[in-house]
Amino acid sequence: MTTWFRTYYEDEDLWLYFEADDEGWAARHVEVRGKDSRPVTAASLEEVLHLRDHADFAAMGRYERQYGVLAEAVLDGWQDQPQAGEISAEEFELLWVEARRILGASG
Repeated sequence: MTTWFRTYYEDEDLWLYFEADDEGWAARHVEVRGKDSRPVTAASLEEVLHLRDHADFAAMGRYERQYGVLAEAVLDGWQDQPQAGEISAEEFELLWVEARRILGASG
């Protein structure tokens, strides 16, 4: 079952939003700076896998510079993080669309 949730990293003043698959891996990942609410990451597992299978390292580098790096570990224990909580699919989708719009324009 897909889940959507957020956590907050106080040391970096960074909100992390995840869409996690049945096994707890990030399918999509958005990071937003707290001080100015600017997205810094909006990465997708589907896109990363496509680039891995059909492009070169330069293309992957361009993707990561534009959209950031997707979380690469099982997302266990997120419930214990500060200000963690589930969010709706709709809330995640709104964040995703806005982050992609902003980061896409910057690339």
